[in-house]
Amino acid sequence: MSASLIVTSELSVKPDRVDEAAATWLSLHADAPAHERALFRGLDGTSLLEFTVLPSVADVEALRTDWQRQFDQLAPFAEGDFARELLEFIEAPKPTDLALPQTRYVQMRHVEVKPGQYQAYRAWREETIFDVVRGHDDAAVFLAYHSLLSSAPGVMFVSGFDCPPEQYNTAFTSPRYQEIVQQAGDRYITGGDRGLYTKFYERVEK
Repeated sequence: MSASLIVTSELSVKPDRVDEAAATWLSLHADAPAHERALFRGLDGTSLLEFTVLPSVADVEALRTDWQRQFDQLAPFAEGDFARELLEFIEAPKPTDLALPQTRYVQMRHVEVKPGQYQAYRAWREETIFDVVRGHDDAAVFLAYHSLLSSAPGVMFVSGFDCPPEQYNTAFTSPRYQEIVQQAGDRYITGGDRGLYTKFYERVEK
């Protein structure tokens, strides 16, 4: 089942050194099972994203040594500092049998929801966003998380798929979904529809 807590670590890297950075990052946790840690490359070629499953909030302390190693070893490839989030699982319109998606691609879809609208938003997304997702055959996994600690707080959807991203994205560029996005911007999202963030990533194989 989906991980209750995950830490995401994203690093902007020099475009001409993405492969080196990915190989170095993988070497830091070469023995970790794929359902506990996974590394992805942004399709725009400018970043790497790692998922780490966390048993409990108390286990954040145990990651500090690993984070220092990442900081030291990946510094030559970095264009910026690490951006990390601690995310808590909420629900899954399309669950995964393992803690993390095992698909070739993932999409991270973030929105910041006004706290006073959060419960109404939850009910609304069940009837709109999740209805689209459940009817979208190419979406193998779709998980809803919420930030516990983040510099960009809010809702994070983690979706997994194996088809080409352009094919996967057709359900989210349809007229119906564009209307859903407009509704979200008008009613729930901080900053309106500009509060929506999406990005595609491809798995880096060991």
